[in-house]
Amino acid sequence: MSSSKKSASAPFITLVVVFFFWGFVAASNDILIPVFKSALNLSQLESQMISFAFYVAYTVGSLLYFIISKIKGGDILNSLGYRNGLALGLTISAAGTLLFIPAANTGSFELLISGLFIVGLGFSLQQTAANPLAISMGDPSKGSQRLSLAGGINNVGTTIGPVIVSFAIFGSASSGNTTMDLKSVQIPYLVLGAAFLLAAILFKLSSVPDKIESTFDASKDDGKTSPLQYPQLVLGMIAIFLYVGVEVSTASNLPEFMKQTLGMESNSVAPYISLFWGSLMIGRWTSAAGAFDISTKAKNALNLILPFIAFGIFLLVNFIGGSDISVFYMYIAMVALLIIVDKLCGGKPAKQLLIYSFCAIAALMTGIFSTGMTSVYAFVSVGLFCSTLWPCIFTLAITGLGRHTNEGSSFLIMMIMGGGIISMLQGYLADNFLGIQQSYWVGIVCFAYLAFYAWKTRHLDAATTSGAGH
Repeated sequence: MSSSKKSASAPFITLVVVFFFWGFVAASNDILIPVFKSALNLSQLESQMISFAFYVAYTVGSLLYFIISKIKGGDILNSLGYRNGLALGLTISAAGTLLFIPAANTGSFELLISGLFIVGLGFSLQQTAANPLAISMGDPSKGSQRLSLAGGINNVGTTIGPVIVSFAIFGSASSGNTTMDLKSVQIPYLVLGAAFLLAAILFKLSSVPDKIESTFDASKDDGKTSPLQYPQLVLGMIAIFLYVGVEVSTASNLPEFMKQTLGMESNSVAPYISLFWGSLMIGRWTSAAGAFDISTKAKNALNLILPFIAFGIFLLVNFIGGSDISVFYMYIAMVALLIIVDKLCGGKPAKQLLIYSFCAIAALMTGIFSTGMTSVYAFVSVGLFCSTLWPCIFTLAITGLGRHTNEGSSFLIMMIMGGGIISMLQGYLADNFLGIQQSYWVGIVCFAYLAFYAWKTRHLDAATTSGAGH
């Protein structure tokens, strides 16, 4: 490896730290939901406020970013600097974890969701800075693949987060402990807060770029004055809203589904939550080979190997956590299916979005109309088909925006609030109308729109390449 490649890879490795944090916290929320639901006697709708508070913070943060940038007359990250922006976002998130102390001591649901809101607020600023940085740090033609690789690191966090948090609350899965002591929630999140602060210092001292050079070609300006004049962006904002929504709601309602239909206690659910988020890791690692400067033959080999390595990481983490991993061996068939489906997509985002959406609909239908562990694995496998939809949608939505690309990107990040709103909608329907299993029809509606968006933007496949992950 040349010295230039080494110098480029070092700051990128530093950058992916924040992708890990996003995944760790987002997936760990799915363990907090049943814990606080039981300890505080919450309804399913009320328990989904945990997801709502966390994800709506992304929208509030993006709106604040947009408003402040307009008041200052320029993008605030350009004046603040990307390193400072990341450090500030991490510090804000660290402050949010401090609220877990009084929240757990007093059993205050309001303080809990306030803490998660502040953590999400910091993540919003980190997202705004980190996504374009990942794309720009190296060969522009491989920007989406680098974001895919970063997304794979994100899902290492989503895979181990539920296991670690569940272990901190309940102890080893083999211990049989089902006691829910809210004070045990404090330790993992305070440790996480300390990690946020250390990462903030790391970024301040790192060689991560402080500026991103503009690549806009003024000669290709189409004269449009707003990114909202581009149909692919407006429809893409709805797509991001629904995609993040169905991804989060599928996982966050899974503990209640397993409790009601299988009688499983909250301490036994964590491995299945881990597998859902691990499925996203498996899918993203399948697409990550393109980020490496290697031969086509080697990339094809990695496309076959990396998904099974990712599945192996899931098994190892849960084995260390004390779970019986033999029950997950059959899932290797789903990993093989994903590899085949990925090959059919040919790296075209609209085609991939369409095929994966139909696969997810089939998985949800199977979960709704089957019983027992078949339904559980069907719902879990939705994670495989969510894995690369963020980059597909994101890439299609900003294609052709020119000088409006950055502003359009911020609008897309605002739509992450779908993770909270769709979760609450499914929880509400589960409580009042459909029941928990039939409430997964919400996900089918979401994927139906994503298939529609893929069809509407199919003409953009020739100008784009897929890759990254939220």
